[in-house]
Amino acid sequence: MKKYLFSMAIFTLMLSAQTIEQKGKNPTTPSSAQNYSYVQDVGTGQVDWTNRVIKCTGIGGVNPDVPPSVQRAGAIRAAKLDALRNILETIKGINIDAETTVENAITTSDVIHTKIQGIAKNFQVKDIRYMSDGSIEVDVAMALTGDFSDVLLPSEMGNMPPMTTPQAGGTYTGLIVDARGFKAQPAMAPKIITPDKNEVYGTGYVSREYAVDMGIAGYAKNLIQAKSDERVAPNPLIVKAIGVGGKNKTDIVISPQDAMLIQGYAQNLSFLQKCKVIIIVD
Repeated sequence: MKKYLFSMAIFTLMLSAQTIEQKGKNPTTPSSAQNYSYVQDVGTGQVDWTNRVIKCTGIGGVNPDVPPSVQRAGAIRAAKLDALRNILETIKGINIDAETTVENAITTSDVIHTKIQGIAKNFQVKDIRYMSDGSIEVDVAMALTGDFSDVLLPSEMGNMPPMTTPQAGGTYTGLIVDARGFKAQPAMAPKIITPDKNEVYGTGYVSREYAVDMGIAGYAKNLIQAKSDERVAPNPLIVKAIGVGGKNKTDIVISPQDAMLIQGYAQNLSFLQKCKVIIIVD
């Protein structure tokens, strides 16, 4: 009897261990939940194109030449200054469109340079970590939308006539363009074009108010994420890219047939004007 009970106990322990192992491999559990945000490493920071935010970390060391009572405050100030430098460096690497980066824009315009510096200084502190050696690490964030977009997007937008006669009916609530497989890159002002470089979607079709507030296009890593995004949900039109264009590979090329389809439904439902567009990238 004792031998039987001992065997049952061993079996129960093995079954529990197997269950725990299987739970650990379950992709639906919080511990293994996949991060679906499309995050691009840019120099000294990251650009989260899904949530439209720049993220950077600054590090501040302790100054041993000042009294201990003010060392921590000094380290925090140093960390924030380092974070600001990192934000400004990260900003430079962001694509505005297929030919221009932010670095190009601030190099050629003192006005843009000054405005961007002012916006960057208003970053938000997300976390402060006090390290064992007395140094400080500060995580900061700055929105890509709002003031930042207002400075970089064209002053005149939404002036393109429709390519085709609006179609009657239709229930589409947004547009998803699957551009995976072409190494497409995100941008502040991407375009969707035909092989003949006719603009199907971009600055010519959107309301500037919407573009500044939410970005001309959202970005996602997979179709499931894109379809569930409130930007285009609940019933987006989905088309497949056939290539990319421009030096920065930010313009998305689609077939003429899909272009006609998009324009027909979009002019009827106005989802282009309201920037209800998501681009799926690798």
